[in-house]
Amino acid sequence: MEFYYHEVDNDVLIISADGGIDRHTSKEFVDRIIKLIESGVTKIIIDCKKLTYISSWGLGVLLRLHKRAKTAGGEVKIADVHSRIVDVLNLTHLNRIFGIYPDVNRARLEFRPRGDRAAGESDRPD
Repeated sequence: MEFYYHEVDNDVLIISADGGIDRHTSKEFVDRIIKLIESGVTKIIIDCKKLTYISSWGLGVLLRLHKRAKTAGGEVKIADVHSRIVDVLNLTHLNRIFGIYPDVNRARLEFRPRGDRAAGESDRPD
């Protein structure tokens, strides 16, 4: 599992997950992101384009990050998720907790203040 991250618009952190999130890879993932949240990063997008699998342990990790970000006044959004992983998120009802978006750009738009969005843009993808 490899993680790549960079900022967009100076306040949104995009993390690209490459591989899988399970018990063996999640500790490093969580530790890095929690440190970023503690340093003031509150808007996080996890780009799942290259995510090949997520275990139940990995789902717990996502919940932990969600709670930590929410406590800090932020939010974690998930983007570009493959159908197998979307099925798991739907089955476990995590789709009700996380904003799940078709791509990173759409997720990033949802962090913009309402007044900055074009007419007709919604809070959630269709």
